[in-house]
Amino acid sequence: MFQDTICALATAQGVGAIAVIRISGPATVGIVNAIFKGKDLSKQASHTIHFGTIRDQNLIIDEVLVSLFKAPSSYTKEDTIEISCHGSDYIVQKILKLLLKNGARLANPGEFTQRAFLNGQLDLAQAEAVADLIASDSEASHQTAINQIRGGFSKQIAELRTALIHFASLIELELDFAEEDVEFADRDDLRQLIYQIQAVLVPLIASFEMGNVIKNGVPTVIVGKPNAGKSTLLNCLLNEERAIVSAIAGTTRDVIEDELLIEGIRFRLIDTAGLRQTNDTIEAIGVERTLQQMEKASLIVYLFDANDTTIEEMQQQIAAFNAPYLLIGNKIDTLEAAKKASFEAIFPTISWISAAKKEGIDALKQTLVARVKTNDVKAGDTVVTNIRHYQHLVKTNEALDQVLYGLSHQITGDFLAQDIRFALHHLGEITGQITTDDLLDNIFSKFCIGK
Repeated sequence: MFQDTICALATAQGVGAIAVIRISGPATVGIVNAIFKGKDLSKQASHTIHFGTIRDQNLIIDEVLVSLFKAPSSYTKEDTIEISCHGSDYIVQKILKLLLKNGARLANPGEFTQRAFLNGQLDLAQAEAVADLIASDSEASHQTAINQIRGGFSKQIAELRTALIHFASLIELELDFAEEDVEFADRDDLRQLIYQIQAVLVPLIASFEMGNVIKNGVPTVIVGKPNAGKSTLLNCLLNEERAIVSAIAGTTRDVIEDELLIEGIRFRLIDTAGLRQTNDTIEAIGVERTLQQMEKASLIVYLFDANDTTIEEMQQQIAAFNAPYLLIGNKIDTLEAAKKASFEAIFPTISWISAAKKEGIDALKQTLVARVKTNDVKAGDTVVTNIRHYQHLVKTNEALDQVLYGLSHQITGDFLAQDIRFALHHLGEITGQITTDDLLDNIFSKFCIGK
């Protein structure tokens, strides 16, 4: 399969000024030479660009630029060519048909990156980061993906695995001399090594919570009683009339979602129906959906009108939250100073706004960011964003806990070796040193065709 020469459109579908068609494989140069009228590509140096025409026999299809990357100095480590043509759908399809006619086949999803992995250009964690980079839609997600592509995460995993392999080999050697009752692996040194590895593993595992926020955004649910100003707040945060605003209580009957980017953090804002008992069937469904969204929220923004809310109501409502929350007092422009002070005496972290007058909105945005960045990640830190990596890190740590248990209970070397092998297996699965065809198919099938 990987001896085939593959081709695909690498740029987005649709009409544009330029389209790029990528070809990779052993027959790349010969196939493109058959349709390219210009310099003989087989005689040109790698990393050069050539102007010419693509022809179907004597019929000129387009004037193009051909970028040549010769093996192993290419993304896939194979001979690779990128044809930059005009962005007409007709031209793109015509060139692809000519490539197929001359011996190429259409690439499968992610096949270029899969070849890069199989040919040793990238490890599996780096290859997965390519998809994250393509999907990045904020500064934080972009920087995290770039760090992983450049091998920051992979290097840490490789160092842990190398250190563990050394001790694993010594214990395996002991098993060959079991009858002579000798120890090649110093147990105290092994224990210290496990502590050192876990000192790296535990922060990586803990970073997944922040990594998930960076990759997927923060599900932020705006809740409160009817007419608290939730829809007005949503509109203020988005700076557009996204939700219907009315003085009539219960206007919002369904969930309204949109996204807000603040300082590189993506908040998935969810406006909901007001929390109250109601006999209106439709509104009751909306309230139920509000409760469902609260169950899934990473952050709850509880908006209240202090003129229409008692401290007891606040305390009762807060007790029902099962996620971190912010208390936001609305309509501060109409609130008496004494009542404001009474709330702050019980709830000192309240933020105050006037959604109708757009007062306090910028400060609220900073509060949202500060809440998410409580355990802020410094530039260059390794952050785990992939759930597959997270699961294998957890299993690695569990296996190392078993090694420590075995050491403290003088377990024999064969059982220690088994737990160490489990740890090595899970570390190897992260970077692809241990893998299966099903795993690779699952990972690369989620990529776009031209990548």
